[in-house]
Amino acid sequence: MRATSSLLNLLLLSLLAGLDPSKTQISPKEGWQVYSSAQDPDGRCICTVVAPEQNLCSRDAKSRQLRQLLEKVQNMSQSIEVLNLRTQRDFQYVLKMETQMKGLKAKFRQIEDDRKTLMTKHFQELKEKMDELLPLIPVLEQYKTDAKLITQFKEEIRNLSAVLTGIQEEIGAYDYEELHQRVLSLETRLRDCMKKLTCGKLMKITGPITVKTSGTRFGAWMTDPLASEKNNRVWYMDSYTNNKIVREYKSIADFVSGAESRTYNLPFKWAGTNHVVYNGSLYFNKYQSNIIIKYSFDMGRVLAQRSLEYAGFHNVYPYTWGGFSDIDLMADEIGLWAVYATNQNAGNIVISQLNQDTLEVMKSWSTGYPKRSAGESFMICGTLYVTNSHLTGAKVYYSYSTKTSTYEYTDIPFHNQYFHISMLDYNARDRALYAWNNGHQVLFNVTLFHIIKTEDDT
Repeated sequence: MRATSSLLNLLLLSLLAGLDPSKTQISPKEGWQVYSSAQDPDGRCICTVVAPEQNLCSRDAKSRQLRQLLEKVQNMSQSIEVLNLRTQRDFQYVLKMETQMKGLKAKFRQIEDDRKTLMTKHFQELKEKMDELLPLIPVLEQYKTDAKLITQFKEEIRNLSAVLTGIQEEIGAYDYEELHQRVLSLETRLRDCMKKLTCGKLMKITGPITVKTSGTRFGAWMTDPLASEKNNRVWYMDSYTNNKIVREYKSIADFVSGAESRTYNLPFKWAGTNHVVYNGSLYFNKYQSNIIIKYSFDMGRVLAQRSLEYAGFHNVYPYTWGGFSDIDLMADEIGLWAVYATNQNAGNIVISQLNQDTLEVMKSWSTGYPKRSAGESFMICGTLYVTNSHLTGAKVYYSYSTKTSTYEYTDIPFHNQYFHISMLDYNARDRALYAWNNGHQVLFNVTLFHIIKTEDDT
């Protein structure tokens, strides 16, 4: 019985030692955090929330550890209960024996006092029985002690279970499936929240990330902003003239490794590097003309072509780097756009929204910014952003909102790592800028200022 008591003590101590309070604290990295907050001019709260990495489940490991600890406590509690029942049964038996022994001892003393009247043989037998029962007396005392110890153990186990249950409730001991379902639910809510985001205003450009080094100094590479999440095809068009070959890759990884999936031989040569892939079709400027071509990759043929009225072409109104970059085709959250210059607008930039099927001009805006002074430009949420150069020190210097028909001068620098940019286009799906930087295919991250729509705004 002493061995049993020592084992129980050891188990209890090990369990209690395992409850290191410092190990039950949750790191801030495991939860959602408000990274920054501010107010817009109307007094509405703007905050950035940083989500925990989805594939880090240290909290799940702690929960699993806690469950194992609770199971051990429960198993110990059951074992102690069984031991308690057995001990109580034996204890009752020994108490009964104690009563009998006390009565026998009293009789023995009486007989001993009157032994002269008894036969020597009977006296000796009685004495031997008494000698056999005497060792049970310390056993009885030990049973009493162990019974108290077991009662104490039961109380400590009950307290320990309460502590562990409290910790479980505090940190949320969910198994993987529960945690996974909660993450999925949270993602759904976040997607719903993203749908409430209005178009954002460009605040910052970071990077670049160099994806690959290939081709000549001039070229274009792009993905389709309207493609599904599983469709990550990349299209690659080297040089700004005398070329009709478009190379396709199934993914960014294939693009990096050079594993082409298909090539397209266009019916016409292109001019410049300012092409765009939009909803499965390539839109490009036909060489030595102001004609825009819509070419379907799936059908392998031209679906539409139309002249962009009055648009300068063939280095009449190019960007600062030249390269027949007179007509720049681009897409954003709103649709398909053409950016160019006309004599009627004194060589300043004109923005036209195009019908993606017919290529008809739906509406145009005339700006006051000279096309030849622009390094590159791109559209985000209906606002044109223009850089002041294609060389080192370039920055976003001017913006024009088609929503309000107003402009402003800006100062948003970005790192022109390879010193010569010949293509810079925004991808609304990736929320990134694709660039061709002196034979390097790079990506820039953009930070947009968003206002969340509320029910009152709808």
